[in-house]
Amino acid sequence: MAQIDAFFKLMNDEGASDLHMISGQQPVLRIRGDMERVKYKVLENEELKTMLYEICPEDKIKVFEELGDMDFGYEIPGLARYRCNFFQQKYGIGAVFREIPSDILTCEQLNLPKVISKLATLPKGLVLVTGPTGSGKSTTLAAIVDEVNKIRKDNIITIEDPIEFVHKSKQCVVNHREVGTHTKSFTAALRGALREDPDVILVGELRDLETISLAMEASMTGHLVFGTLHTLNAMKTVDRIVEIFPASQQAQVRSTLADALRAVISQTLLKRIDIKGMVAALEILICTPAVRNLIREGKTYQIPSVMQTGKKYGMQNLDDALMELMQKKKISAEDAYINCVEKQKFVKFLKKPPVDFTEV
Repeated sequence: MAQIDAFFKLMNDEGASDLHMISGQQPVLRIRGDMERVKYKVLENEELKTMLYEICPEDKIKVFEELGDMDFGYEIPGLARYRCNFFQQKYGIGAVFREIPSDILTCEQLNLPKVISKLATLPKGLVLVTGPTGSGKSTTLAAIVDEVNKIRKDNIITIEDPIEFVHKSKQCVVNHREVGTHTKSFTAALRGALREDPDVILVGELRDLETISLAMEASMTGHLVFGTLHTLNAMKTVDRIVEIFPASQQAQVRSTLADALRAVISQTLLKRIDIKGMVAALEILICTPAVRNLIREGKTYQIPSVMQTGKKYGMQNLDDALMELMQKKKISAEDAYINCVEKQKFVKFLKKPPVDFTEV
């Protein structure tokens, strides 16, 4: 048993999402969004380096010492997997660990809208889950892929950096590939995947033009492709994909994206006030013919109004999701206000005036 495993056990017991181990400081847990120090001594650089290197593969240590930061996955059987990031900072080595539960929660257990699980039945196309770091994108994607694994007889290939949720083959054959360990890059893995008889491809992160281009190509050639982006809402997701391409290609990209895209799920994670834990507010865009036309014509600014009238297709905007969570007393009015788009809808529920003077 590695020395650091005791901190992972504490992390699990406290329900923390992240563990921070920084030279010159006490260990810190992120619990329900807040940073809380662990009652432990200040970590010295050499002591912490020894502790961290105990769980790190040798090839990853070489990468870290060359580049100054590095990601990898670590697992404690029967407890959880961890996404690990090592980095150098002013006072020495530092590390942040994100817990990835061993058990994959289903769409029902996560209380996701029914349209989310229906995405697992799509024959082809591109489905994107977006949101800021730590908003639960991987958890939502894992639930959808688990649904695919249960109801279809297909070949699933996942490409991640590092591998997070591990899916055991059920009805499907599942292959997990880790960037830096099993393949050089997302781009190389995606190119390879197209020759590996895939039906469903999960791309952990659509980081650059080439990866996005290959993901769209795969979705247009009969594959169902899932991916994530760090964008805040459905409209900005479409704009981000188009704008990453040179101006001369953007008209063609809009046309291709309109044909390829099937759904965008944008989520924000908020602290619950009724029980301990977090809850996701989801914005859901389903690519109906009307939405495809807006993407093709470059009128993404009209997408929110189409979402407002497309509730029968399972669409919902973020403000409606926040309003529902607030009215069910699952989140505070203050959190709803901070995260909403149209501030005037929520300001009347605040007990005190808004603290963000930039919104006035």
